[in-house]
Amino acid sequence: MRKVFNLNAKWAFTKQANAVPTEMPKDWYFVNLPHSWNAIDGQDGGNDFYRGTCYYAKVLDKMDLPEADRYYLEIRGANSSADVYVNGKNLAHHDGGYSTWRVDITDALERENLIVIAVDNRPSDKVYPQVADFTFYGGLYRDVNVICVNNSHFDLDYYGGIGLQITPEVVAKNAKVNAKVFVTNYKEGQAVRYTITDKEGAIVASTTSHSRDVDLTINNVNLWHGRKNPYLYTMKAELIEDEKILDTVSSRFGCRYYEIDPERGFILNGEEYPLRGVSRHQDRWGYGNALLPEHHKEDADLIYEVGATTIRLAHYQHDQYFYDLCDEYGFVIWAEIPYISQHMPGGRANTISQMKELITQNYNHPSIVVWGLSNEITMKGEGDPDLLENHRILNDLVHEMDKTRLTTMAAVSPCPIDCEYITIPDCVSYNHYFGWYGGETSMNGPWFDNFHKVHPDIPIGCSEYGCEALNWHTSEPVQGDYTEEYQAYYHEELIKQLFSRKYMWATHVWNMFDFGADARAEGGENGQNHKGLITFDRKYKKDSFYAYKAWLSDDPFVHLCGKRYVDRVEDVTKVTVYSNLPEVELFANGVSLGKKTASDHFFYFDVKNVGETELVAVAGDYKDCGKINKVDKFNEDYRLKEKGAILNWFDVTVIDGYLSINDKMSTIMSTPQGMAMFKQMFGAMMPKSGDTMMGGFEMNESMMQMLGGFTLLRLAGMLGMMGINLTKEQLLGINAQLNLIKKPE
Repeated sequence: MRKVFNLNAKWAFTKQANAVPTEMPKDWYFVNLPHSWNAIDGQDGGNDFYRGTCYYAKVLDKMDLPEADRYYLEIRGANSSADVYVNGKNLAHHDGGYSTWRVDITDALERENLIVIAVDNRPSDKVYPQVADFTFYGGLYRDVNVICVNNSHFDLDYYGGIGLQITPEVVAKNAKVNAKVFVTNYKEGQAVRYTITDKEGAIVASTTSHSRDVDLTINNVNLWHGRKNPYLYTMKAELIEDEKILDTVSSRFGCRYYEIDPERGFILNGEEYPLRGVSRHQDRWGYGNALLPEHHKEDADLIYEVGATTIRLAHYQHDQYFYDLCDEYGFVIWAEIPYISQHMPGGRANTISQMKELITQNYNHPSIVVWGLSNEITMKGEGDPDLLENHRILNDLVHEMDKTRLTTMAAVSPCPIDCEYITIPDCVSYNHYFGWYGGETSMNGPWFDNFHKVHPDIPIGCSEYGCEALNWHTSEPVQGDYTEEYQAYYHEELIKQLFSRKYMWATHVWNMFDFGADARAEGGENGQNHKGLITFDRKYKKDSFYAYKAWLSDDPFVHLCGKRYVDRVEDVTKVTVYSNLPEVELFANGVSLGKKTASDHFFYFDVKNVGETELVAVAGDYKDCGKINKVDKFNEDYRLKEKGAILNWFDVTVIDGYLSINDKMSTIMSTPQGMAMFKQMFGAMMPKSGDTMMGGFEMNESMMQMLGGFTLLRLAGMLGMMGINLTKEQLLGINAQLNLIKKPE
C-alpha cells in the first residue's frame, strides 16, 4: 500500500555554497519547509531581492521510510528551477516554480542518504516568469514528501499527476462518470476497483474491471453549482492483485455543465450565474510564497466573505490545497500558467510543460472552468509570428488534453481589438486601469461596449482592474493620490459600470490582497503592489472591500467608511456607508441625520463637523461605529509622502483657475498655450508611436489616450522609468509657467 512520508522538518540551507556537498554541511543553518529566502528582501523595495542558486540538504535514513518497492521524492513547489541530488548523483532537473514534480530515487538510495536540492531563481531566457509586476520568490516553498509504492502503482511520473482522471457528463437527472487510471507496471491478472461515494460517504456507484478506462453512472446526481451548492463526490481507485490492494488513489470531483455565452455571460447548469470576483496572488507579508494551510484557508474565507463567485488564480499554478478549497467553497476558477508580460523565443517548451502540468494536476477540480494561456504577453506588440504560434500551440494542446473546458487569456489594455491574437482562445478578457493608469473611470464601460459591438461573437470579460490605496486620506480624492477614499470611489464607479453589463462573462478585481512586488516604489511603501481590497498581512479590510460585499454577499451587514480618516478640516464632511440592506440611518452623537435608501448599496450623508462626533450607521439589526474630529489644519499623517520622490503633489503651487503640473495632460493639452508649451519642452523626449516605453509597452494610439489621464507630475515620474529625469527645479519652473495659463472653461 502507498505511504506518504513528509520531509518538511530540518533542512540545512545556504546561499553561500557554490557546489553540491558530498556530506552533510556543518556550517549551514536549519530551516523547516515551506521556506523562501526572499520572504523579507522580496517585499521591501529596491528590486534587489536575492536571485541565485541556494541549496537545501537533508540526511535521510532509509530505515525511517516505510518498506516499499519504489520511492519517489515529491516536490510540490521549488521556484524557479531545481536539481535533485541523492548521494552526489544528479537525478533530475525541473523548470517551473509553481507545480508538483517527482523523482524516482529508489536506485540511488543507500542505508544513509544525503538529499540535496539546488533551487535557482536567477534570470533565465527559457523559464517563465521573468518580467512581471510581482516578486519571484526563491525557495522550497511547499511540501516535500517521499511517496512509497509497490512496483505496480498508479502513475507518479507523468507531469505530477495522481494517475486518475475523472470526466463527468450530466445526462438528464444522472451523470455518466468516465474514470481513466494510469498504472505503472500494470500486469495481467491485476484489476482496478472503482468506487464513487457521495458527500456523506455512501457508495453511489462501483465496479471492478481489468480496464483502465471505465464509465460509471450516478443516478439522481447532485450538481456542483458554485456557491449555491458546491456538492462534491469522491472517486477512489484501488489497484488489486489476488484480492490484495497494491495501491490506492482518490480524488474529489463535481458534476456540472456550463457555457460562456457572448450575450448572457457565464451559464452554470443551465442557469445564468454572473462571475463577479477577484484575483489572488499567493504570497503574504513575512512569508513570501511559503504559506501554511491556515493561510490558504484564511484567504478562502475572506474571499467567501466578500461574496465573490469567481477567482482568477494569477499568474501561475497555486497550491493544490487552495484548489481543493475552491471546490469546497464553490468558487468558479480561472487557472493559468505564468506566460506573462514578454514573450521569450526560447521559452516555448516551458510554456508547454507548465501547461501540461497545470492541466494534468488539476483536471479533476470542478471549480476550474477555463485554462489561461497568457497574461499581458503583447507588451512589445501583438504581431510577433512566434508569439502567435506559441498561443495557437497552447490553445490546441489544451483542447487536446481537456475537451470539457474552454481557453482564455488576459490581454493588456493597449492591445488592439482588431488583431489576430485575441481571436485565438475561446473567450478573452482585458486588463484595464482607466481611472488609475491614465484615462477616466468613465471610460471602462464604453470600452467594453465597443468591443462587444465589434466582436459580438467573442465572450469578453475584465481580468484586471483596480487602484492602489494605503493609509492615506482626503476629502477630495483624485486619481493617483493613493488614498483609501479614491480607491473606494474608483471601485464604486467600476462596480456600477461592469456589474450592469450582463454580456461580460467574468470580472476580476486586481487584487484581493496587496502583494509583494519588490521593484515597485510608489504609494509611500516600497516593495508592494497596494491594489488589494485587503492589506498584505490580511489584518485590514479597506473600505472598497465592503463596497463589493454590499453588491455580492447575501450576509446582511452595514459598514461605516473612513474609520482611519478621523481628523477633518471641513465644516461639513461627506460620510459614506455601504450595506446590502435597503435602508441606512446615520446617527451623529446620538442624533439621527435621517434614513436613506440606495439601489446601488452606497449611502452618502453630509455631516456637520464640530468638535468630536461619534458616528453610528444602522441598517436593520446591524450597526457600525466610528468618529470624526474637527481640526483647523490638515493632519499631515494622512498625506502621501513618496519615498525618494523629487516633488510631492502637495509641494506644488496651485492657483485657482490656472493650470499646474497637478493637472491632467488632457486638460493641459486642451489649451493652445499648454499644447505649445508641452511640445516645446517635451516634444523631443516623449515616446512616439512604435516606441517602447515604461514596463516594456509599445506606444500606440490607445496608450497615448491613457497618458492623457495622468497629471503632468505623475507622468514626469513615469518618464524617470525611461531614463528621462527631471529635477525639482525644472518641475517647479514648468509649474510656474503653467500657473500663467487659464484652465479651460
